[in-house]
Formats: sequence, C-alpha cells, structure tokens
Amino acid sequence: MKRRPNYLAGLGSLVWLALIGLPLYVMLAATLQSRSDYSANGPLAFPKHFTLKNYTQDFSNGFGHFFLNTVLVTLAVVAIVLLVVPPLSYAIVRSRGRITTGVFRLFLLGLAIPAQAVIVPMFYVISKAGLYDNLIGVILPTAAFSLPVCALVLTGVMRDITSDLYEAMAMDGASPSRVFFQLVLPLSKGGLSTIVVFSALQAWNGFLFPLVLTQSDSSKVITLGLFNFQTEHGIDIPGLLAAVVLSMLPIFIVYLFARRALVQGLMGVGGK
Repeated sequence: MKRRPNYLAGLGSLVWLALIGLPLYVMLAATLQSRSDYSANGPLAFPKHFTLKNYTQDFSNGFGHFFLNTVLVTLAVVAIVLLVVPPLSYAIVRSRGRITTGVFRLFLLGLAIPAQAVIVPMFYVISKAGLYDNLIGVILPTAAFSLPVCALVLTGVMRDITSDLYEAMAMDGASPSRVFFQLVLPLSKGGLSTIVVFSALQAWNGFLFPLVLTQSDSSKVITLGLFNFQTEHGIDIPGLLAAVVLSMLPIFIVYLFARRALVQGLMGVGGK
C-alpha cells in the first residue's frame, strides 16, 4: 500500500529549519562584512564585500588571550571532574556504608543550591584564600558546581552494570582497583563522555564566577571579553558576532566527536 506524503510534517520541518537557520545566517553574514556595510544594509542583507577583518581584529583586541584563559579553565575543570567523579561514583554504587551514602546525599543537595545564592560567601572564601583575580579562583567553584550533576549521571550509568560481571571479575581474583579500571571505566565511557561535555560547557560558558572573582584583563575569559566590543560610541556587532563564532567552535567540535557517546551516556550503558 502506497503511503501518502505527510505535507503537514514537511511544512513543519521547513518552519523549524527556518527558525534554526535564520539566526545562524544572520550571525555568519554579519561576521563577513564591515561595520559600515552592516549598518547600511541591515542584518538580513547578504554580504556584498566579503572580509575576514572582524576575525583578525578580534585577536588584535585581546581575544586570543581570553580564549587561552577559557581553554585553561575548561581543561582544569574537566580534569578535576574526571579525577573525582568516577571513583566517587564507583564507591557509591559498590559500597553500602553510611558514610558513602551520606556523601552521595550531600552531592544531591548541591543540585538544589544555585550559584547566585552562595556567590557572596564564595567571594569571601576566595579572597581570604588569596585566589581573587586568579584563574584558580574561577576553576575551583566551577568544578565544585559541576560535580553534583556529573556524579548523579555517572552513578546512574554504573548502576546499569550487572552484578554478574562484578562476580566474574571477583572469581578471577581481581582487586577493586582492577575492577574499576578494566571493567567499570570501559563500560562507562558513554557516561564519561556525558560528564566531560557537561563540565566543559559549564566552564566554557561560565559568567558569574569570572565576573565576581576576577577583575584584571589578564584573568578575563571569553564571556567577559565580549564586553570589550561595547564602547561609548556603540557596539561593534560584526566584531562581537565574529567573537561569538570563534567561541562556539571548540565546544561544537567536542560535541561533534562525542555526540554518539553522549547519547549513550544519557540512555544508559551501550545506549540500551
């Protein structure tokens, strides 16, 4: 039986494509034309004279330094999450002790505490520790607020590993550390990819902690560096959007390569 084409679904797909594609077109088109052309022709006009000056000018305005700071913060936050969350999740799944259960509940409590509610005491602690206006002072609280969600995700993934596999490893005389490295981590790669992408996004797009805990240009990250495109004479929209495009590329590349494992981590071990 020949199925009739679903014109309503096709129309809906076109509408959705327009909603997604139009902002991308406006952003990319603005980055490829000068500020005067953008002001004269408007945001929807196709560039008549292509130029990459906006991208090169971004780096001359210090974007490269902000980019490097953001990379350092992101790598450090991801490293802390990967060092803390996997062994913690493994202990939560395999241990039935009160201390482990209490630690897990403490992490879950962190899900209910927004960063805005603790930013004042956080500023006080970071200042007293001598970490104000330092990237370490941004890295530590960013990693701390990423840990609860990451622990919850990875614990759920590790709970899906059947007890038969643990028993088989125990019968072979495997130690807990060997079970962790040879069984748990390989079967949790989807969950690991999920927490890497999540923590990287939290660090890369972080705004509140860098805003409150840093001051000088040497400690600025991308989210704060975008303010440099606003002057007393207006906003350099093409330059600003070029910086936004450059800031999007690393996270987009990470997601592009990790998307399959990311989906598997959200669905469970092996995506089942």
